[in-house]
Amino acid sequence: MTTPSITALKEALPQASLSYVIEEPYRRLVEGSPYLDRVIILPSRQGFSGLIRSAKQIRREKYDAVIDFHGGPRAAFLTFFSGASLKIGYKLKYKSFIYDLRIPRSSGNGYSHSVENHAALVRALGLTLPEPLPPLFLPQPRQEEKEKIDKFWAENRLGDAKVIIIHIGAGNEFRDWGAKNLAGLAGLLSRQAGVRVILVGSASDQGRAKEILKNSRSPLLSLAGELNLIELREVISRASLFVGTDSGPMHIAAATPTPIVALFGPTLPENFAPWRAEATLIEKELECRPCRQRHCLTEDFRCLRSIEPAEVYEACLKILPSLG
Repeated sequence: MTTPSITALKEALPQASLSYVIEEPYRRLVEGSPYLDRVIILPSRQGFSGLIRSAKQIRREKYDAVIDFHGGPRAAFLTFFSGASLKIGYKLKYKSFIYDLRIPRSSGNGYSHSVENHAALVRALGLTLPEPLPPLFLPQPRQEEKEKIDKFWAENRLGDAKVIIIHIGAGNEFRDWGAKNLAGLAGLLSRQAGVRVILVGSASDQGRAKEILKNSRSPLLSLAGELNLIELREVISRASLFVGTDSGPMHIAAATPTPIVALFGPTLPENFAPWRAEATLIEKELECRPCRQRHCLTEDFRCLRSIEPAEVYEACLKILPSLG
């Protein structure tokens, strides 16, 4: 969700050289972007000596400004030791001293979207950004990535099918809709003529995918653990519909023209709705929402798991009425 700010920053300062620091698993989200001149890759896990090396690498570049979109301990450390003339970040407890310019994470008028929060950091440079802000932007697939998806589409004869992508993963148990709900929705959708359902997720979701496939009465496909993030975008872009909880893949879907049915539990659409995308949002109005995702007050994660598969299926029908 930093990509609209990157687009706007490069358009406002076309002669500027922009570098982006990112962790290894997410590098394909920015590699090949025409708005970036350099991508600096950090390992997912890094000891203190490695962190010092990364800080020295950044410091040698003598950047005029560093914008910390993340605010986590490692990002804050690298910002502090970057040697940049201007350091911009969020106004955070115990970290504000790191930044020359400190921006509140929300507008003060209630909840604000994460994309808008990131843009506020860029505006701190004194720039006027376009309104509305640009859509999310991800680079196009490389040739080998595209050919991989072409092959999968051909082998499974998906050319004329209504392909529906269901994201079965979750960042934590608070955002987990549950295997039973996922299987129920997959079953409802896959029984419709001309529909093919593809399950997507990370390598850690492969066990769940196998369980859903085993218990399904209709044929399903799974790409869980088999795609990088740009390959995932390519798969979603070819589909008729994406269904999933508030997650990284949901936001990747927002970078495609594919309609989205998004389920929200502990988080709020006001902060994290698919940015400038065609999306149907499903949520339950509960007093405990939003929560910090540390302890469930009701101990049953009802904010998300009380959403019934039939309710999500009806939302899908409204987007793809021919399913009915």
